[in-house]
Amino acid sequence: MSSSDIDWELEEGIPQVDDPFIQQYLKGRTSLVLEEQKQRYDTNLRKALSPVATKACKIVSKIRARDLRNLGLNEGIPRQLNSTSQTSRMSHPNRDEVQKTELWRILQKMPKGSLLHAHMETMFTIDFVIEEAFKTPGIHIYAPRPLTTQRDYEEGTFYFRYSPPVQSLEREPTLWEPSYEPSSLISLQKAAASFPNGGEAGFRDWLKKRCIFASEHLYHEHGSDDMLNAYRTLSSVVNSLLSYEPIFRSCLRWIFSQLAADGISYVELRHSFTFPYRREGSSAPEEDYSAWCHAFQEELELFRSTEEGRSLCGARVIWTTSRALSNREMSGSMINCILAKQDFPEVVCGFDVIGQGDDARSLVDLVPILFWFRKQCAEEGVDIPFLFHVGDNLCDGKQIENDLFDAILLGTRRLGPGESLYKHPLLLELVKEKKILVECCPIVKGITNRTDSTQVDPLSVLLSRGVPVSLSSYPPDLSEHGLNSLTFEFWQALQGPNNLELPGLAMMVENSIRWSCYEDQSTVEWLSDIREGILGEGMKAARLRDWYACFEKFCEWITLEFAEAGIS
Repeated sequence: MSSSDIDWELEEGIPQVDDPFIQQYLKGRTSLVLEEQKQRYDTNLRKALSPVATKACKIVSKIRARDLRNLGLNEGIPRQLNSTSQTSRMSHPNRDEVQKTELWRILQKMPKGSLLHAHMETMFTIDFVIEEAFKTPGIHIYAPRPLTTQRDYEEGTFYFRYSPPVQSLEREPTLWEPSYEPSSLISLQKAAASFPNGGEAGFRDWLKKRCIFASEHLYHEHGSDDMLNAYRTLSSVVNSLLSYEPIFRSCLRWIFSQLAADGISYVELRHSFTFPYRREGSSAPEEDYSAWCHAFQEELELFRSTEEGRSLCGARVIWTTSRALSNREMSGSMINCILAKQDFPEVVCGFDVIGQGDDARSLVDLVPILFWFRKQCAEEGVDIPFLFHVGDNLCDGKQIENDLFDAILLGTRRLGPGESLYKHPLLLELVKEKKILVECCPIVKGITNRTDSTQVDPLSVLLSRGVPVSLSSYPPDLSEHGLNSLTFEFWQALQGPNNLELPGLAMMVENSIRWSCYEDQSTVEWLSDIREGILGEGMKAARLRDWYACFEKFCEWITLEFAEAGIS
């Protein structure tokens, strides 16, 4: 300010910055800003950062700003997506560009702790699943009715099943013909070769399209019901293949390999046991799922014994049951869950009811059967906690909102994706009070919301309210692009306008470890371990110490890798 301006201000009686009462105001302002900063979700973690980690965080912040700017991203919103007609999900070309950035290389290398919200049927690339089906002897396809019209090809139901090869009539009708006998088994090779639109090549393309759908376009152009129907179809198709031992085992090996490569040390996989399990070479289904659990446990141990699998410290299963089932049908699934828990207690770690749409029941409607399940668990001497999938925006209606109330009242230890939780101030306080983790999935949010100026970012709201959050990967389609990695979720989270940076990601990784079901625990033990964190004496505290050691090495790598580039 020029001397003439200062003279003018003094003449007019305008207060100066060094005046005592202005200094008092600025002092109060600074105190207010610092007080709010103390309440940031990552405050304690930032205080505990080593000098190397602090330097690494600054480097990543610079790289983040540079890479987002180079990609044409402003506050995380791509310029080409800055309209109400498109979603915030990455387009395929943009995804390719993202994977060439330094920020992507950093996030890919970051140790990511636990993946707590992952549905098994969505953990594969569709090309891998199709190839496994074709190379496995004895895989057959069947349908409740012939698939003869264009609508049948687009919406018709079909499944896969193992059956020993049998001599079939050469002119036996396939499911593409009106004379096809409903639910009769047709070998996969024969069905593919006889596909009317291009033989085997056309069949593979058709199968791939049925298992992949453009989520954003389907949701916005056709509505949530069509999106849910498409998801149910692909879920049934993939789960029918996972019900046969050789395919199940090869898929597990693929999952574990992908998780380890993505820096994930522990996973809890949700699986819906909707099809009877068959051992290799057996046409007779198993009476229960003990053989399934045995295969799961065996494949995990085999993988962990390899050099590749040393970083994966464990994997468990959350047993899921469809909300569309009657109480009688659901009780059968619950009994099978208890039997599996008794035979393989280390495999099953929780229970959930999943499904949305017109035929899905609300949690309040399921309260009686859920109380019955809890009573059966107590009588059989097993503890299977609730870990509910609730609060997403995949479909409309009050059920989404009301399920949050019941999930909390029923004692869920975690909930996810919880996108609508931010609308409920009382529930936000209850979630914090009861130490319930919210498993957020940023990419799913991008599918079901439009990127306009009024959009609310649930992750930002939850973090600002001090709600414990972890990042999870829950793609609602079986992707040909491998979009089920946590690296993509971390990238998406960093695009948000909530100043989320490396310490924020680290805090959510710590949460994922603190809320992992590494072992069976009573409610008292569970809450005690969460409160004590790294200072505890149990398994979680040990895993937290291991992760912090890995994070420190990761930060050292950042400071060395990018020092020569002049970014430090």
